[in-house]
Amino acid sequence: MQSTSYRKIMIATDGSVLGKKAIAYGVEIARLSAAKLYAVYVIAGGGRHIIPPRDMGWEKAMKEHLQSEGAEATAYVEKAGKAAGLETEAVILEGHPADEIVKFSEENDIDLVVMGTLGKSGVERFLLGSVAEKVVRNSKKAVLVVRGEKESEA
Repeated sequence: MQSTSYRKIMIATDGSVLGKKAIAYGVEIARLSAAKLYAVYVIAGGGRHIIPPRDMGWEKAMKEHLQSEGAEATAYVEKAGKAAGLETEAVILEGHPADEIVKFSEENDIDLVVMGTLGKSGVERFLLGSVAEKVVRNSKKAVLVVRGEKESEA
């Protein structure tokens, strides 16, 4: 059975073990829809928010590390997508993760955004914020948030 309700599906990944559950959901929905799959990783703040401005060598090394981390995270999604016979494209963006995810989904006419979350609540969510929550609140596109398990629950 093939559905055509989704033509373009974006999986927003952070490379975490928790995100792999969301990847599995996204790949399966894309397979059933015969959709193109986008693997998106966002380098938070372009890497600049944690780097002392006077140490340009460290800034370059950190950016290279984050780009490598992003390439590894998106490669995992690409591999899963290709194993399912899907056209896949990896994209690495820089900026605020929620903003960049929403912007990319709108600019590229994405039908469904798939992402994972820890499902934090209370003070923990207040202090850390939630990229998934911000995407859900601000996206004009459909968003599927797959709740992961905290390490202590795994």
